[in-house]
Amino acid sequence: MEYVYSALLLHSAGKEITEENVKKVLAAAGIEVDDARVKALVASLKEVNIDEAIEKAAVAQAATQPTEAKEEKAEEAKEEKKEEPKEEEAAAGLSSLFG
Repeated sequence: MEYVYSALLLHSAGKEITEENVKKVLAAAGIEVDDARVKALVASLKEVNIDEAIEKAAVAQAATQPTEAKEEKAEEAKEEKKEEPKEEEAAAGLSSLFG
């Protein structure tokens, strides 16, 4: 992940994502640099529009959050429905004791 973060940091700073720049960022962070990984990262990012990729990731994340919230609310509602009959049964049981 450090390698990807270094590329994002360079992009955010407006610097070109080159092998040399990625190595400098990683070295500054105290990370032992693997030349093969740096080379692979830079090669894979050459054809990627990073701003567009970040935007798509943010939209995808925002789209999943409401769905997750709906699922949680539905699950809570199911749990509440399960609890209600138990209370009614308990009240009916108590009323039979007192006539």
